Amino acid sequence: MKKATVIILSIIMALCATLFAACSGADDFYQRFPSYAEMQGDNYQYEEIVEQPFVSTDEETSSYFSLDRNTASYSLMRRQIENGQKISAGSVRLEEYVNYFNYNYARPTGEDALALGGAVFDCPWNAQHKLLSISVAAEELKLDDTQRNNIVFLIDTSGSMYGDDRLGLIQQAFTMLLDSLASDDIISIVTYAGDSRVALDGELAANKLKIAKVIEDLEASGSTNGAGGLENAYRIAQKHFVEEGNNRVILATDGDFNVGVSSKAGLQELISEKRDSGIYLSVLGVGMTNTNDTTMETLARNGNGNYAYLDSIFEAKKVLVQELNGTLVTVAKDAKIGVEFNKEVVSKYRLLGYDTKLLTQEQFEDENTDAGEIGAGHTVTAVYEIELKTGADGAVQGNIAQVELKYKKPATSQTGGTEDNKSVSITFTTEDYTATPNNDCVFIGCVLEYGLILRQSKYKGEATFNAVLARLETLEDYLATDEFKQDFASIVQKASRLGYWS
Repeated sequence: MKKATVIILSIIMALCATLFAACSGADDFYQRFPSYAEMQGDNYQYEEIVEQPFVSTDEETSSYFSLDRNTASYSLMRRQIENGQKISAGSVRLEEYVNYFNYNYARPTGEDALALGGAVFDCPWNAQHKLLSISVAAEELKLDDTQRNNIVFLIDTSGSMYGDDRLGLIQQAFTMLLDSLASDDIISIVTYAGDSRVALDGELAANKLKIAKVIEDLEASGSTNGAGGLENAYRIAQKHFVEEGNNRVILATDGDFNVGVSSKAGLQELISEKRDSGIYLSVLGVGMTNTNDTTMETLARNGNGNYAYLDSIFEAKKVLVQELNGTLVTVAKDAKIGVEFNKEVVSKYRLLGYDTKLLTQEQFEDENTDAGEIGAGHTVTAVYEIELKTGADGAVQGNIAQVELKYKKPATSQTGGTEDNKSVSITFTTEDYTATPNNDCVFIGCVLEYGLILRQSKYKGEATFNAVLARLETLEDYLATDEFKQDFASIVQKASRLGYWS
């Protein structure tokens, strides 16, 4: 029996060696051969998304939603496509696909934190419809120009975080972040597994080697008391609170809470109690299996937070280096949009994405409603698919919709926040329609069409990968200036070859 076992093991090892030799190196090997768990399919836990239907303006002319710039859904999709996995419809949040990218929107002037604009152009997947694209651009602030930072790294060190793509990736990411901080910034490290402990309590960022050593020495084991970790992290953040500074907890986890408060309702209640503390939350998701997207999205949405998924060091550099200002510096809080359509011109409309962030009119009007946060330099986009009315003489002319953006400028803002609601409005008319939209609009249309295909939306019309790829080819020069948009074109090509959605 032992001899047979040895023979079988020898054969397995030989096969593995042959496979390894066929690749150019270890990194290539692991890219071509994902883990056994990953090959079994999508084990992520997602919040159910109910796509918004078309709404007749004869029945309702108003639409309201919370505005934010989470991006996790996009980078999670990218990793799944790279691994040859089919995308779960529940994972596709269209607004996070579109808002993963930055666009050339006009920035605010004066004391405004946000600027409002947009465009009207043809819908690529339905020739009878138009797209109303609403653009929001945040003021650009450099981290050097803002207040002192008080940051707590809250790191999940439970057993499910074991691996180079989980705890290992977080260790690399946080070490990179240290190089961008000022010497008098305050860094604390809180970890949690079966219980929570403070690994570093209020160290100045000038002591980067000491902080990096603490991060490097972390190991993964045990169960997951995420709620206990959150309580401890906010306690430490409050202990070192910087008046008129940037106070933030950065949570890194796969979201697999299994000790203490772990239900969606319980976590929502827990984190909602923290959002008035003046401490903001960033959630960084990692991992592929046994991973709970619902937990992370719930925490970010209800805790004055934002949510990104790190699928690689490439993404870590984007979130924590290239877009660090937007990740750490909130310039607008409780951002929300209300749209009033003109029923004389628009027959029906449908909001693309933001399905889990809808508001009532009362919530939109209420200054105390918790809504989304937007970081410095970020751009945010919301798109409606609309059908215009036609008359005997052709298309009806006139106002399409009035859009109102409400937000609060945080009291800690460098340019002077008041916490009072600010409002800016814009009216779109049929004269705003263009048959030749700019490159940003064409690209946004490509991203939305791609997302509709992946989620097999009942509203995808004539959407195809080939149509998306054809339009992307016309944007060659535009894509060449942005590595993330270039990468999108590559992802669409890979998705089309998988054949899951044909």
